[in-house]
Amino acid sequence: MLTRRHVRVKVMQSLYAFLQSENENLNSEEKFLQKSMEGMYDLFLLNFSLLEEIKNKAQDYLEKSQQKYLATEEDKNPNLKFVNNGLIQQIENSEKLRNLLEDRKLNNWRQDDEYVSILWEEIKESEVYKEYLSTSESSYKEDKEFILNIFKNIIAPNDKLYEYIEDRNISWVDDIPIVNTAMVKTLKKLKQEETSLSVPKLYKSEEDYNFALQLFRKTLLNQDEFEKDVISKTPNWDKDRIADIDAVLLKMAICEFLKFPSIPVKVTINEYLEIAKEYSTPKSSIFINGILDKLSKEYKETKKLNKIGRGLM
Repeated sequence: MLTRRHVRVKVMQSLYAFLQSENENLNSEEKFLQKSMEGMYDLFLLNFSLLEEIKNKAQDYLEKSQQKYLATEEDKNPNLKFVNNGLIQQIENSEKLRNLLEDRKLNNWRQDDEYVSILWEEIKESEVYKEYLSTSESSYKEDKEFILNIFKNIIAPNDKLYEYIEDRNISWVDDIPIVNTAMVKTLKKLKQEETSLSVPKLYKSEEDYNFALQLFRKTLLNQDEFEKDVISKTPNWDKDRIADIDAVLLKMAICEFLKFPSIPVKVTINEYLEIAKEYSTPKSSIFINGILDKLSKEYKETKKLNKIGRGLM
């Protein structure tokens, strides 16, 4: 689930929090980083669970409508297209998802089902839902497009859901864009012939997990040295004028230059420019690009770069 860029973002957030708090306990902050990444995975799993619970809410609504004293013909014979949605069935059939939710005690939507009700009501009244139910026949392609549509346009942007997520876990607010993107990618990859959802792991490999901890640790332990290198390339800038996020990103990038032999210089620069565009000031990417370009050339000339393999310089 987590890409290397996601890992870098989580490390950046943890480094920023650590430096702002002036905490001196490196071990406790590493545990916070690990917990933060695990928490992101919880939110990812809860998104799948939420789709299932919304479908359950819809099924309950239809069953109650059939029991009305003055039930209409439509109430008696409802369109079951949504409750029989093929993609939702794949989620329901996922034993792995069910086990992960149970192991992590993620029963949020049963405890706070009013948020499920809010989303169901919004979906039920939406034009996209009415259009989806305009026919009783369905295809897997249509089922998938409908779920992606309501997730991207109704569920993800919902203000009440956002407030709930913020109240439950403050770090989740920063995770929402990453988690929602991962959610959409996972749903898009599902194929009709698959009987159940295959839930991605949090880390693609053990190497990615180790990368996160090593990047965090090595950046902190060498930050004074990295800061001097930044200052040497910004003689007209007081270090206090450099945005805090920019300072963290520069130190992380320098750490990758000098402490991670297998990561190409171009990859490091591109990754931190993209992160800066999303998380820092409008001009940060230009500023960071200038500093990293100068430093990478200097490190190469002074043979401080220790990159292994062709094309890594």
